[in-house]
Amino acid sequence: MTSEQILAFGLIAVMMAAFLWEKFRYDVVACVALVAAVSLGLLSPSDAFSGFSDDLVIIVGSALVVSAGVARSGVVDLAIKRFFPALSSLHGQMLLLLITVTVLSAFIKNIGALAIMMPVAFQFARRSNVPPSVFLMPMAFSALLGGLMTQIGTSPNIAVSRLRQELTGEPFTMFDFTPVGATLAVAGIIFLIFFYWLVPRRENQNPSLQEALEGSSFATEAHILAQSPFVLKPLHQLLKIAEGEVTASAVLRGETRLSPFPDILLHAEDILLLEGPSEALDRIVSQGNLSLAGHAKPNIIRGDLSSIEAVIGRGSPLIGQTAQELSLVHTHGVNLLAVSRQGKRIRERLGQLTLRSGDVVLLQGLRAQMPSILTELGCLPLAEREILLGTSRNVLIPLAILVVAMGATALGIAPVAMAFFTAALAMVAFGVIPVSEVYRAVDGPILVMLAALIPVADTLRTSGGSDVIAGWLNAAAGGMPAWGAVAMILLTAMAVTPFLNNAATVLVMAPIAASFATGLGYKPEAFLMAVAIGAGCDFLTPIGHQCNTLVMGPGGYKFSDYPRLGLPLSILIVLVSVPALLMVWPVQ
Repeated sequence: MTSEQILAFGLIAVMMAAFLWEKFRYDVVACVALVAAVSLGLLSPSDAFSGFSDDLVIIVGSALVVSAGVARSGVVDLAIKRFFPALSSLHGQMLLLLITVTVLSAFIKNIGALAIMMPVAFQFARRSNVPPSVFLMPMAFSALLGGLMTQIGTSPNIAVSRLRQELTGEPFTMFDFTPVGATLAVAGIIFLIFFYWLVPRRENQNPSLQEALEGSSFATEAHILAQSPFVLKPLHQLLKIAEGEVTASAVLRGETRLSPFPDILLHAEDILLLEGPSEALDRIVSQGNLSLAGHAKPNIIRGDLSSIEAVIGRGSPLIGQTAQELSLVHTHGVNLLAVSRQGKRIRERLGQLTLRSGDVVLLQGLRAQMPSILTELGCLPLAEREILLGTSRNVLIPLAILVVAMGATALGIAPVAMAFFTAALAMVAFGVIPVSEVYRAVDGPILVMLAALIPVADTLRTSGGSDVIAGWLNAAAGGMPAWGAVAMILLTAMAVTPFLNNAATVLVMAPIAASFATGLGYKPEAFLMAVAIGAGCDFLTPIGHQCNTLVMGPGGYKFSDYPRLGLPLSILIVLVSVPALLMVWPVQ
């Protein structure tokens, strides 16, 4: 090897070791590797930041914004409530969750699809009286499988498409991934349906602060609007939306306070006193077309609104006062949406409730002014999390934006980067996602890591290092048939992915796979697809993909739980994908 190749291999090896060490965050490691590549002469300063303008970074960032917009709309939860309101069979619930997550993951970021469906899984778990761990790991694996089906489903597919364009002048199109990806998804879902029991049933023994807050119960009051579909319907039908998480303490009709019997018919302009977690209250308010008490005086507060949980501190001017007496809308420009009081069920009307020190209040106001308002009110904000209760959402707009973006790329009207960048911009322009939430939706560390790794990984190609590794693989392959060569690349990518970010795996492995195929006299497409599949299918650890990490805490899983279900699934993926790849992408 030349000295340049030795330096390139050494840099990649040190970078991988730093990723494994996890002492520093992966984006910091990638940036240090970028500076090192320039310092060692592997990269020219003019090429160092080329990754920041790469389509891969634009597509991944835009897809995250689009995914967040779809998640905020609540369309999936609404559809399941409408079409599967009484689904009680465990196998039926599992099948619905897996299919939904898989299909969603094909069109939005797979971790976004998983996040959308996790609340539904918790509802199904309560309905079937099983721990959420029964559903969560199979859902995470189905999200990974769904991401294999389209170009935008997961970042490895986007990276592989870009590399094919560099090699052949023609990228993979949106649905070039679908024949093999859909085959793997179907095989994976069938396996998960019948073998989900391989995962032990676990309980989350160490809930985080955010998860503890999600279980806290708030009291609020909501108005039945004339256009609500629950007018002249019994109360229990409305409460059914929340799967038993919300209770009604009273129904106010004019000056009359009625007992909240389940069969009482609701009338327009009734006021319901409700209590439950904020997410469950949000489902009732949004799906029931209700209006919160804090919105009784519309148009007073306009602009970018935010809802935040805060605890009333000692010495707060709110102590001993009622919301009606304080008139918070006029004096401070905030709406009091709900109140939570530890150890006590609140039965008073929200405006007549005397506030105490230690009460948790849910306030809504202009996002930019909330910090100063909380200081004035002597309230301490709790852990930052998105509160959707009281925010207006439109189901049709985000769906229409997603469909148009998908159609534009499928018909060749616009390249993927431009189509999804425009879709992300439309999500903001139409108010689907607030401007202040955009940069929270964009996973900055991942984008920085990608932008820094693109030129660093390319040093293997420019130095000839990828050709050297391909030569080693060629020697190892010997007289191996085509299926064996494809399986070797697939297994190598699968082996590397648990220790690297999946996008990093593609950036390192794809050039090697292409050189390996060329050395054997084969077309590169099947080998590039094998890299994408291997990088997108980490079923063995909770750290190889964000989807696996996301469900570890809520599911109460141990590290050793993942290979119990993931190892046989990985074997199945290898057995199915190799013949499928050779059939769809012949190597000769």
